[in-house]
Amino acid sequence: MIGETEATVAEARPFGLHGVTYHDVTLAYPDGSTETARLGPEAVPERLAQGERVMVLRAAGVVVSIRRP
Repeated sequence: MIGETEATVAEARPFGLHGVTYHDVTLAYPDGSTETARLGPEAVPERLAQGERVMVLRAAGVVVSIRRP
């Protein structure tokens, strides 16, 4: 199942691994739940910051990308 959900970025931490910048992103959903996802550079908007509202694309219950609305 694929779908989008609105969330707020609670934390966004970039880190380098073998020359590629990945991101550990913690998302806060309107129902009060949170979730952390590790995403590659293609799946995260540039300069993602704490407090930003984003749309979260999920496939089979897993976060696969984040975009700005």
